[in-house]
Amino acid sequence: MSVTQVEVVLSGGPVDLSSAHRSVPESALGQILKIRHGAGYEHFIHEGEYQTVNGSEVAVFRWTGRTKIAE
Repeated sequence: MSVTQVEVVLSGGPVDLSSAHRSVPESALGQILKIRHGAGYEHFIHEGEYQTVNGSEVAVFRWTGRTKIAE
């Protein structure tokens, strides 16, 4: 069984994360996307927004906050 990947763009959060090319499984569209960055995780959520990038429709994940990694 093949998993459909969706292209995403990150909005907000650390600048070095927003420019990275990313894709996620289609099932992640309803979930919080947690990306490890430094000593923590940056949290992003998709609320149904899409935008066109280079002729392709991509899902927009907006930054909601950061959590630190427990030691």
